[in-house]
Amino acid sequence: MATDSYAIELSAPDITPYAAGNTGIPYVTSFDSGRAGPHVLLNALTHGNEICGAIALDEIFRASVRPAIGELTLSFANVAAYRRFDATDPSASRFVDEDFNRVWDTAVLDGSRASAELTRARELRPLIDSADLLLDIHSMQHATAPLMLAGLSDKCLNLARRVGVPELVIRDAGHAAGRRMRDYGGFSDAKSPKAALLVECGQHWEKRAAEVAIETTWRFLAVSGVLTPAESARILAASPRPQRVVTVTDAVTIASEHFEFAGDYRGLEVIPRAGTVIARDGERDIRTPYEECVLIMPSRRLTRGQTAVRLGRFTG
Repeated sequence: MATDSYAIELSAPDITPYAAGNTGIPYVTSFDSGRAGPHVLLNALTHGNEICGAIALDEIFRASVRPAIGELTLSFANVAAYRRFDATDPSASRFVDEDFNRVWDTAVLDGSRASAELTRARELRPLIDSADLLLDIHSMQHATAPLMLAGLSDKCLNLARRVGVPELVIRDAGHAAGRRMRDYGGFSDAKSPKAALLVECGQHWEKRAAEVAIETTWRFLAVSGVLTPAESARILAASPRPQRVVTVTDAVTIASEHFEFAGDYRGLEVIPRAGTVIARDGERDIRTPYEECVLIMPSRRLTRGQTAVRLGRFTG
């Protein structure tokens, strides 16, 4: 796996003006219209080095957006990790103790395990429980096309289609290493009206990632129902390119202490032949299970128990 060094094209915004918030939870601010409607949650900094989400939320604050109906909440999640961001070692601030986006399981949250991320997750949990619609804003290790992760439920796929960007929508079940925020509670329950999307805006520090984060956030707000019809129509006036859907069928979880990819995979490679060796995990070959197999977000964090790559096929 390559160990590329990407240029830092983005500046981490100062989020200290939002530290106090108004919810009793640091770095969380809610605006309540006083009228019935959905509770829409925009979340950034699930990972401390993914600064495009902080840029997008900073723009929403500066634009003085207020909901016409329902409630709008802006949340900066793993602030402790973000405070460690250093442009000379930008990957080091992903988390403090553990991945904040692998702890959203009821048993874990209710359990006795302790970490900086779990402390913050438990603090945010009542907020997440109260949200009807969630957009969780992320970025990626490699410079690949932006992705919308919609989970497996039709309700979230339909929401992704209404948002209309990015062009690629991924349907997947998550990670063996732990549950993501976007899969927590009613978000992944087909019987619940709640819905969540996770957008991967591009490579962590490229300028384009911030542009994607901002566009996706505005469009998510427009389709959420909390803005006026006129505001939503203006935001959605631009017609994005048609989306394509990739359904993930397999998540390759690393089983040994010695995992190595067979090629310099960056993501979205389409492997034409079934049975092609794409990696070796200890003594085991990892092969493509079918023709035209799409590699989704191959990781550099090749440690036992983590997801190395997801395998999918185009389904729409």
